[in-house]
Amino acid sequence: MTVMVGQVMRIVRGLLGGAALGAVGMTAAGAATVVSPAPATLPQVMPAPVAMELKGDTLQAGTSARLVLAGDVDKETQRIVRESLAKLGITRVRTSGRFSIDSGETQVVLGTAGERQLERALTAAGGTMTDKREGYALATAQGPKAMAIIALGGADADGLYYAAQTFSQLAARGTLPALSITDYPAMAVRGTIEGFYGAPWSFRDRLAHLAFLGQLKANTYIYSPKDDPYARDKWREAYPADQRADLRALIEAAGTSHVRFTYAISPGLSICYTNPDDIEALERKFESFAKEGVRAFYIAYDDIPYDKWNCEGDKARFGEPGAEAAGKAQAWLTNTIFAWEKAHIGKDAELMIVPTEYYDAKESPYKTALQAVDPGVFVQWTGTDVVPPSIAQRDAKAAMKAFGRKTLLWDNYPVNDYGESTGRLLMAPYREREAGLSEDLSGILANPMNQEAASRVAVTGSAAFSWNDRDYDPEATSLFAARRLANDDGEATLALLMLFDLENLAPTFGSQPWQPQAPALKTELDWVRDALAVGDAATRAQAQVRLAALAQRMAAAPGLIRAKVTDAGFLEETAPWLEAMALWAKALQETSAGLDAALARDPSASVHFAQARLASSDAAAIQTLPGTTRPQGAIRLGDGVLDRFIADAPKFVYVAGMRVAGTNAAN
Repeated sequence: MTVMVGQVMRIVRGLLGGAALGAVGMTAAGAATVVSPAPATLPQVMPAPVAMELKGDTLQAGTSARLVLAGDVDKETQRIVRESLAKLGITRVRTSGRFSIDSGETQVVLGTAGERQLERALTAAGGTMTDKREGYALATAQGPKAMAIIALGGADADGLYYAAQTFSQLAARGTLPALSITDYPAMAVRGTIEGFYGAPWSFRDRLAHLAFLGQLKANTYIYSPKDDPYARDKWREAYPADQRADLRALIEAAGTSHVRFTYAISPGLSICYTNPDDIEALERKFESFAKEGVRAFYIAYDDIPYDKWNCEGDKARFGEPGAEAAGKAQAWLTNTIFAWEKAHIGKDAELMIVPTEYYDAKESPYKTALQAVDPGVFVQWTGTDVVPPSIAQRDAKAAMKAFGRKTLLWDNYPVNDYGESTGRLLMAPYREREAGLSEDLSGILANPMNQEAASRVAVTGSAAFSWNDRDYDPEATSLFAARRLANDDGEATLALLMLFDLENLAPTFGSQPWQPQAPALKTELDWVRDALAVGDAATRAQAQVRLAALAQRMAAAPGLIRAKVTDAGFLEETAPWLEAMALWAKALQETSAGLDAALARDPSASVHFAQARLASSDAAAIQTLPGTTRPQGAIRLGDGVLDRFIADAPKFVYVAGMRVAGTNAAN
């Protein structure tokens, strides 16, 4: 079993009774010896920080610490820090209001910019504060008298919370190096919009997702499920008491995770823009959420026609129905509601809209009319298409010109509520978004799948990219997501990466996917094909060994995932895919055995190939979970790669003629 570095450190710490590495040890004779500090290695932090530098060896932190709260520090930030200290073996923590450089115990200082105790601690630890909104500084150093200094500072409360989340990732290794981090987001808006068709997420899903967003330093969640009737068809009506209670709990949970809960409404199918009663109904709906603490709202004008009005008053005011008239009406309504928001909520008021023409960057009468929207309102855009294969800076610049402002990217990935994605989990790394987009976008909101937990693989990428697009690494982010799901278990991490690879393909509304299917698997299987076609006997034998090992890893993967992943939502959502994976693995194992037999002139090859066809047929018959993804259909896993290899394999070796495809019998 592969053991990750963090596990090794925790095991060693346990054997040492909680003492920090680098503490005093005992020789066999009982004499005290000084154990050298463990070599420090640069930790992985996700999203990648703007600046992170090692400053020294692994710290000796001891088992007790003084926690200095420099100013008002929220309870959740304190909880995360205390939990992280426990992972480092610091089990006794007492609170103090003063940082003391001469103390004989570890000093942990939390605060926001301008707090004197924080400034002293950062200076002592060699940290540099930032004044960027939501930014933070984190510095650690070995202080005098064999104690550690740990300083976490935020430019604001959000920044301090993000510093705590980074500290949590550092502490997960079980040891802490001397280092300095200065970090801040590249984009103002980062997170997700629950904006898909089909079954909305459950209350449990949403709670888990809000916590996940906070851990990844994402600050926005838009509640906009298309199948919520009280946000669309019945938008004028109040929510029933039970749904209201759930929404209230979500709003509170979002606040705890420093995520802006944004309530979205879709009135466009029935609203009369010029009817005061409809305006009042919209304001009343928003006011009911404002009373619960919501400060961010959203009006969705997507997926509605603009070739007709819902009342004669709109025609009289805005003219004959059409694109330009719709743009004028929507701009007027948006400005009216935003003015109401600012008057009733104040400076924290936030409003977003998604236009009817939400994709492409072409200038049009509609987009020109929409430029009248207050510049303080966020306007969303989905890219060059509804599901764009790529987004470059030139595309964002063109959209900025068309809409008259930086747009907020509604990225339709990994959403899977359309025909081309039937039977798929979209788990490829977040790619094909150009570094530098932070110059031309106000933020990125990913539209996830109906499967919340499975969506986190791609959303980890979109959140990391929107935080730091310049240093974004798709593969490292995908590995991080797998490791988190696997609870740092090495074998389970590799099993998850295999599942991600089998669900790598990312389709568009067109015929060509924008990410290839199963690229890692295809590389392996192509190597086997090539070896059988042109290799000598030794190369063919090596190919068969590799193929058998690959099939075995695939066969073991579903069991490893079920045993090591503790996220119940992920296991429930992926159950049919794991079932299909086991059957496809069986088919690949039989295929490998069939090739072995054929190369050995064993007539049992035909039996193995027949068993492979049977397992493939069983795998292809497995269906998605009823009532979840729209549309429903058969599970697709590595399709076009795995199924094709298994179907083609019997043609690779001709037993009767003792000939291997592409070679002579004498070989």
